[in-house]
Amino acid sequence: MSVFSLAGRKALVTGANTGIGQAIAMALAAQGAAVTCAGRSPARETVDAIKAEVGIADDLALDLSDPLAARDIFAGQGYSILVNNAGIIRREDSIAFSESDWDDVMDINLKAVFFTSQAFAKACLKAGETGAIVNIASLLSFQGGIRVPSYTASKHGVAGLTKILANEWAAKGLNVNAIAPGYIATNNTEALRADPTRNSAILERIPAGRWGVPADIGGTAAFLCSPAARYINGAVLNVDGGWLAR
Repeated sequence: MSVFSLAGRKALVTGANTGIGQAIAMALAAQGAAVTCAGRSPARETVDAIKAEVGIADDLALDLSDPLAARDIFAGQGYSILVNNAGIIRREDSIAFSESDWDDVMDINLKAVFFTSQAFAKACLKAGETGAIVNIASLLSFQGGIRVPSYTASKHGVAGLTKILANEWAAKGLNVNAIAPGYIATNNTEALRADPTRNSAILERIPAGRWGVPADIGGTAAFLCSPAARYINGAVLNVDGGWLAR
């Protein structure tokens, strides 16, 4: 069996109904995993696309605006892969940023990531099984950004959380890593792509010369969940077309 195979594994991907989450779910399924596509809104399009390619998938309603929403979904269910992809962004000048926009973003992007990971780890450790967690970080895990204070804080937090969980769980058979996507063409970046000045400035800095697409992240996630990555722990892997190398 290939060291990249996920055959016989069961995965849950949050925010799998569109964009990066959808691409990750499809990439895991392509390597043989049975994928639960979780989201606040139905992920039927993702499930149908996976099944059309002879993959295995199901749908799960999961609203992570309640950071503890996943506390009861892992026990006894055989999951060995978790991808914490669900996230939101709010844009406003820092001088005018509201408490509600701060809390909404932090609850989903950081607090839910921790408590979903905790529930997953408890189930794996109780069952005596190994597993892999992949968190979706951001270039703003390293940089400050503009007009997205809660998003930047949350993604810095995801990077730190990835490292502490790896420190505590690596020896117990749980690999915890993160992907920091660069500028990917998704709903979250629509405002940037629609701004000619920002779009041009971004493209000028990317050595690859293009915006990324969700599939660029999907393959990386599948790798980090596979046996080929079993000695990668606590990494935050940039998938950014070379943006941070510039």
